[in-house]
Amino acid sequence: MAPTKKGGEKKKGHSTINKVVTWEYTINTHKHIHGVGFKKRAPRALKEIRKFAIKEIGAPDVLIDTRLNKAAWAKGIRNVPY
Repeated sequence: MAPTKKGGEKKKGHSTINKVVTWEYTINTHKHIHGVGFKKRAPRALKEIRKFAIKEIGAPDVLIDTRLNKAAWAKGIRNVPY
């Protein structure tokens, strides 16, 4: 018979799924909100940012940081920063 290990449990490592990954990009939101009505500009800009992030990351679970959200809404619903 082969010798057996005492304890029997394997040491578990950290999973890479639970790690938070951040990237920094510059997105020209002006071309995405051009021609959009005033009351839909900030929501559309955030949808376009989310769509860009999904395309870059390749995963559908993208979270927008609160600082980015506040920056997009800083000048109101109509005047989204370019």
